Amino acid sequence: MATLAIYNSKKEKVGDIDVDDSVFGVEPKVGLLHEVVKWQMAKRRAGTASTKTRAEVRGGGRKPWRQKGTGRARVGSIRSPLWRKGGTVFGPKPRDYSYNLPKKVRKLALKMALSDKVASKRLYVLDDFGLEEIKTKVMASLLDLFDVEKAVIVTVDRDKTVELSARNIPGVKVLAHEGLNVYDLLRHEYLIIHESAVKAVEERLKR
Repeated sequence: MATLAIYNSKKEKVGDIDVDDSVFGVEPKVGLLHEVVKWQMAKRRAGTASTKTRAEVRGGGRKPWRQKGTGRARVGSIRSPLWRKGGTVFGPKPRDYSYNLPKKVRKLALKMALSDKVASKRLYVLDDFGLEEIKTKVMASLLDLFDVEKAVIVTVDRDKTVELSARNIPGVKVLAHEGLNVYDLLRHEYLIIHESAVKAVEERLKR
């Protein structure tokens, strides 16, 4: 079992917490992390791009000229894909880009991302954020004290005070422990997690 230091909002060490090596001590594999990030990004794609085929473009119901005798090429519709303002051939249509990825793979990747934060010493466990009310200035001071710019802040449950205090700080994202994911962990340099959320994340990933 690894041991992590617990800090208060003044960056004073107030204790230690033991974490399970099966969650916070897994060796990262770049290929697996890449696969999970790719899966997450595919799920987020809107898939709303759409073009009109020759059947959907307005107009073109009448044959522009007779079949023979004009000396011009045969044409059945002015909305042929060969014509200006004609339909699009093999253009994009609304679709779902998401696909299935085994739950075990997703859990393992999250363990790897967490382990990487521990190994690189970019994980801080806090017993308190020092916020009595919604104050962006207080949150910004807390991040400056820990010398952190880009960070994911994890709370055990949704905390409106923390969320709204960090909302206008660039490069900072607040998540409840259920929303912790590989993409956000890799995108942000640091992880700041509440003491009570550590055990909640452990229980979630050990099931």
